[in-house]
Amino acid sequence: MIEAEDTVVLALPRGGVPVAFEVSARLGVPLDVLLVRKLGVPWQPELAFGAIATGGVVVLNEDHVRALGLGDDLVSDIVDRERIELERRERLYRDDHELVDVAGKTVVVVDDGIATGSTVRAALESLAHRGVARRLVACPVAAAETVRGLHDEADDVLCLRTPIQFAAVGAWYDDFTPVSDQEVKALLEQSTSEVA
Repeated sequence: MIEAEDTVVLALPRGGVPVAFEVSARLGVPLDVLLVRKLGVPWQPELAFGAIATGGVVVLNEDHVRALGLGDDLVSDIVDRERIELERRERLYRDDHELVDVAGKTVVVVDDGIATGSTVRAALESLAHRGVARRLVACPVAAAETVRGLHDEADDVLCLRTPIQFAAVGAWYDDFTPVSDQEVKALLEQSTSEVA
């Protein structure tokens, strides 16, 4: 059971924001973003070998790094490049607003879908350092194996579809047009005015 006064919805931008907006509206709770960036394999950017999150969190899938032969210098270069983008988005989406206080609250981390789980794991690790009471993960679709693994890291995982054959998140959407920075900002502003 989710108690509205003790709950915050945190979206993983950009694709998770429209989904989280609907979850936040339905629950009548505040919406904010938790900045994460996937660390994509250079020759297959949609395949994540890890992720970074606000607060200096870096999560690597060491098995992927090893199997793909990604050297330390390449991994470091990719982390640095993605950190620059993460910081750019942090400034853009926050407009100098502070992070929402999540200490002692239930946090629902929402994304548009979960393939490898790298970005969600980075988000959960980031929240582990912020005194959260409960960490829930919610999404419309995720790889079944990934969801099983996330149950070890989150208090609960809520997912509408968990197909065994899972190629990519976008394959489960009729329209998977990328969400723009402007759309993210507009949804966050709309949510703030509706909850206030």
